[in-house]
Amino acid sequence: MDSQLDAILFEAQRPVAFEPAWQAQRQLQQRLLACPQGPDAVLLLEHQPCYTLGRGASEAFLRFPAEAPPLPLHRIDRGGEVTHHAPGQLVLYPVLNLQRHGADLHLYLRALEQVVIDLLARFGLQGERLEGLTGVWLQGRKVAAIGVGARRWISQHGLALNVDADLTGFQAVVPCGLADRPVGRLADVLPGLRAEELRRPLLQAFARQFHLTLRPPLEHERLEGW
Repeated sequence: MDSQLDAILFEAQRPVAFEPAWQAQRQLQQRLLACPQGPDAVLLLEHQPCYTLGRGASEAFLRFPAEAPPLPLHRIDRGGEVTHHAPGQLVLYPVLNLQRHGADLHLYLRALEQVVIDLLARFGLQGERLEGLTGVWLQGRKVAAIGVGARRWISQHGLALNVDADLTGFQAVVPCGLADRPVGRLADVLPGLRAEELRRPLLQAFARQFHLTLRPPLEHERLEGW
């Protein structure tokens, strides 16, 4: 696809609890379900510390009782197993009409991986895919987790990139169900790097990959709390 598509950017400047962000995605998804020709949207944020479990995810990958989690625990409607969110991790939630972007969930996952790979290349880093797995690795450590959901081809959820987040919270779970694949962050490879520095480059890589022109919401497009 060569032509540029319009997309609304919702960006949170402070860490957001998981529930309001999930609610925002559902509102945007409902808009596109009701009006599929409307603009795509994307949320860029950092989360307050929490854990999320994909649909059908196994609680065996939790190293704590599910009924007594050390941080808020949410079972949600994305693919994949358990992951951890915390400030310093950039989270991108595209709400796209995938019929305008290939109508193929497998290709959509690869496109999200490519966003991260392109971003890392901008900093002289070589991001890698691993055969049969979803996400992006750097020097043997997983720096980006990807999990999506879709309803009638309207997407939810997306990618989480560890920039300078405290990774301690990952020790209480088996991230993405991969016991033999350690988690990493970009600041360990590029000392001093801050998540704030990567917001614009991440959005630019995303917009290029999906041929989108990102813009702020118009008055009637605003979401409560954003």
